[in-house]
Amino acid sequence: MYAIVDFKGTQFKVEKDMIIKVPYLGEYEAGTEIELSKVLLLNTDDDTIIGTPVVKDVKVMAEVIDHFKDKKVIIFKKKRRKGYEKKQGHRQNYTRIKIKDIIN
Repeated sequence: MYAIVDFKGTQFKVEKDMIIKVPYLGEYEAGTEIELSKVLLLNTDDDTIIGTPVVKDVKVMAEVIDHFKDKKVIIFKKKRRKGYEKKQGHRQNYTRIKIKDIIN
């Protein structure tokens, strides 16, 4: 069984006991359970339910594992023959969550 969930504007395909990387959830500490209620599609062994736009009475329970920063992305700007160079780095914050259960 799997579900497609809309979470903070991004769609994720989730299954039970799966660990996914989602945009930063600063309001939750590690070990907190969260509920993902915007389920767009639910696929069970015998049928598939497609939401219009969401599937009613279905939710996905997840647990926050930890917060981390992704790899550094280098931004380099240059204008030729002008002597202009600018180098910046950025590390995006993410949260790792584990899918506990899909409740339908």
